Amino acid sequence: MASAAAASLPFALSLPGRAAAAPAAIQLKLGYPLPQNSQFGAAATAFAQELARLTEGRFGIQQFPSSTLGGEREMIEGVQLGSQDLALVSTGAIGNFVPQVTIFDLPFLFRDYAHAHAVLDGAIGTEMLQRFPARGLVALAWGEGGFRHITNHKRPIVQPQDLRGLKIRTQENPMHIAAFKGLGASPTPINWPETFMALQQRTVDGQDNPISVIEASKLYEVQKYLSLTQHLYSPALFLVSPALFGKLSRADQDAFRAAARAGALAMRRRVAADEQSGVRNLKQHGMAVVEQVDKASFIAALETSYQNFNQQFGAQNIERIRQVS
Repeated sequence: MASAAAASLPFALSLPGRAAAAPAAIQLKLGYPLPQNSQFGAAATAFAQELARLTEGRFGIQQFPSSTLGGEREMIEGVQLGSQDLALVSTGAIGNFVPQVTIFDLPFLFRDYAHAHAVLDGAIGTEMLQRFPARGLVALAWGEGGFRHITNHKRPIVQPQDLRGLKIRTQENPMHIAAFKGLGASPTPINWPETFMALQQRTVDGQDNPISVIEASKLYEVQKYLSLTQHLYSPALFLVSPALFGKLSRADQDAFRAAARAGALAMRRRVAADEQSGVRNLKQHGMAVVEQVDKASFIAALETSYQNFNQQFGAQNIERIRQVS
């Protein structure tokens, strides 16, 4: 009889001599666009582990990889509306919600990874995060997609003229679209979940993404050529619903931010590891890799575009980013 009574009690603490059972963790949904074996999955797992540690297991994270909850724009909207708890997304679609963020998507803005990290982890990145609440979002920390490179199924890309006539899938990002127009390509915005099929069916000729994304998404199955253009840096962001975040204690809010920073660090480490091994693996899968592109000609081809970018964002703001060491 004692065991039957125990089963009906909400907590084992009600029975003498029984250790108290920990309350069930609050389960939160975290969606992201890529498979779990990507840098996004590495970041989500590190975030979940650190959040559980910092909150003594009071919060659990259910991961929804591979755009299970929708494309990036749909996930951002879900977080904004409170129908989704958390999202880890690239900045590709965020410009539709916080337009100022698109300054980070300017072509050839960042010299290398160290420069990008210094900007995002410093005053400029912090100021940008503070713009999100006014748009109905809370941004916890900057993650990393990596530097983007161009793939296609038609020919090697060495100079901008090699892009002429090619339809290149882009994100719904005005800077990405402007960059490819400036380089002579025909940019075609396509939601990420539909991209593989669009490449497979030759609806578009190519696309651009970091090495880790190209490898994790098996784009080598539908793309022959990879050119290491490093033309755009792709930040990522941990977003949390304001409806959820506003109900947290200050200590728990700090824990969410710290966990997001841990996730971002894991994301950067995974990108660095993939950069080391990814090109070799893609070659083994049959991709022809152009390792030396004429970067100076790409930059020169975007001179007119940069005149427009200077007007849009302010030349002083662009220069402030470039001067970060």
